[in-house]
Amino acid sequence: MPDIAAEAVAEAGGASLARLRGDADRGAALSVMAAGAAKIARELWEAGRVSGVLALGGSGGSSIAAAAMAALPVGVPKLLVSTMASGDVTPYVGQSDVTLMYSVVDVAGINAISRPILGNAAAAIAAMAAAYDGRRRETPAEDRPLVAATMFGVTTPAVNAARARLEELGYEVVVFHATGAGGRAMEALVRDGYFAGVLDLTTTELADELVGGVLSAGPERLTAAGAAGVPQVVSLGAVDMVNFGPVETVPERFRQRRLLVHNPTVTLMRTTAEECAGIGREIGTKLAAATGPVALFVPRGGVSAVDVEGGPFHDPGADAACFAAVLAAVTGAAEAGGPGADVQVVESEDDINQPRFAVAAADRLHELIQKGAA
Repeated sequence: MPDIAAEAVAEAGGASLARLRGDADRGAALSVMAAGAAKIARELWEAGRVSGVLALGGSGGSSIAAAAMAALPVGVPKLLVSTMASGDVTPYVGQSDVTLMYSVVDVAGINAISRPILGNAAAAIAAMAAAYDGRRRETPAEDRPLVAATMFGVTTPAVNAARARLEELGYEVVVFHATGAGGRAMEALVRDGYFAGVLDLTTTELADELVGGVLSAGPERLTAAGAAGVPQVVSLGAVDMVNFGPVETVPERFRQRRLLVHNPTVTLMRTTAEECAGIGREIGTKLAAATGPVALFVPRGGVSAVDVEGGPFHDPGADAACFAAVLAAVTGAAEAGGPGADVQVVESEDDINQPRFAVAAADRLHELIQKGAA
């Protein structure tokens, strides 16, 4: 018998089990049970009664289990054995640190194939839970303040230089790869209060969101730090490009555009002046809405490793459109007396990957964090 009955899960989700059964709406019932499972899982963890979560399911069961797992902090062991783990797992993983195991066969019943798979899952969660309990018993070390940073292959030198400087200043830098999922994960962790500051040098995911690339982080990108009042230094890293898969997957409407095969699985498309202006306006508008300290660093020498003189995406006109739009959005908000008045603007003739540009951005973030802590 379960320790927590289905009735209790439904009630935690805001409905009675009898009503759900009477309505016979499977989709609605799954939503309620997922909400209830998430609430109960969080309460059990907060009470110190959860050291790990193991779940088995098909598509419906996996959706409920994933909701419960997402309600728990990063670091709590989460293992989902699912019939869906061999396809698109984005709905189940989201921004959480869920470990997925493909069930190979259906999870209904035990047979010669499922027995060792489920045995491995049980052994895995037991080991993870034991390790988690061991960490909880340890005397916590004096942690350094965390700073989030965003990076792409074409902005790696900038982030490496900035990270080294921030580490010298006493921070631990957590780098997120700006591939859509990375941006969403960073935004979620910023909302959850993990970071003392954000070094958002690589805002390329906004280009994918605006133009229609495959690495969008969604419309909420570049909002969490501003809403939470977390100090942030933001730049325009890799807004010169939109991302697609292998070159043959580039949509027909973009086939005549300036394309660059980054590797066999990634094709980059150069953003136009019009698109860059739209990206700049979006970034400026979001920065102007921030409730905390913000600095905007503008690299007039180029926004990526391929957007420099002689580079395949070098386009001073397109970059200028982006710079003009982002500055107009920030300046306009400041003149109107909005929160944009707090946005500091630092313009440089360097490209984004020049070490002095990156170090200056790191130093400014340190100043903003220290000012807020004073």
